[in-house]
Amino acid sequence: MWLINSSVGRKVIMSVSGLFLILFLTFHALMNAVALISFDAYEAVCEFLGANWYALLGTAILAGGFLVHICFAFLLTWQNRKARGNDRYAVSARPKTVEWASQNMLVLGIIVLCFLVLHLAQFWAKMQLPEIVGDAPASGYSALQAAFSQLWVAPVYLIGFCAIWFHITHGFWSALQTIGTANEKWIVRWKCIGWWWATIVVGLFAVEVIYFTWFFAI
Repeated sequence: MWLINSSVGRKVIMSVSGLFLILFLTFHALMNAVALISFDAYEAVCEFLGANWYALLGTAILAGGFLVHICFAFLLTWQNRKARGNDRYAVSARPKTVEWASQNMLVLGIIVLCFLVLHLAQFWAKMQLPEIVGDAPASGYSALQAAFSQLWVAPVYLIGFCAIWFHITHGFWSALQTIGTANEKWIVRWKCIGWWWATIVVGLFAVEVIYFTWFFAI
């Protein structure tokens, strides 16, 4: 199959899955923002997204998107390094035209992956997973309280969000370039849109973390 067997096809899969995950992050930030207004409303959202068929289907699609993106990220990085061979050690300075995030996407991705594991352990494993296996799930409020009543959680989350910001600002326009929607004129526009999109989404996440920490731990 062309999408899997060619390097261009693999980059397309990586790009499409990345754009899908950016949309999910946007939805997730907006969903969490409900708790800034009303914990009761946030609880209603969590109950709606419990272990029903559409939530489970969405979770499966999301998990598949993450797995595809992560696997292809490692595969493409390994292939690129294998193709360069010893040439990658010849120059240590970063060219001015190459973004820092571009050269460190794998490292940023690993930080984001570690952050994701922590986040799943604190929320999904306590809310949706128990409901799937037939146990009583934690409420959205109690999950927030358990996580953000610990002061160490806030700085760890903020570090994770910083990695996500760098990952998105480069990944957004790069993905659009890969799928052929960014010529010389539009690449500048997509970079600007990606910067603002990432800043707004990550900024909203940061506000939520700071508010929840202040509410539950201080």
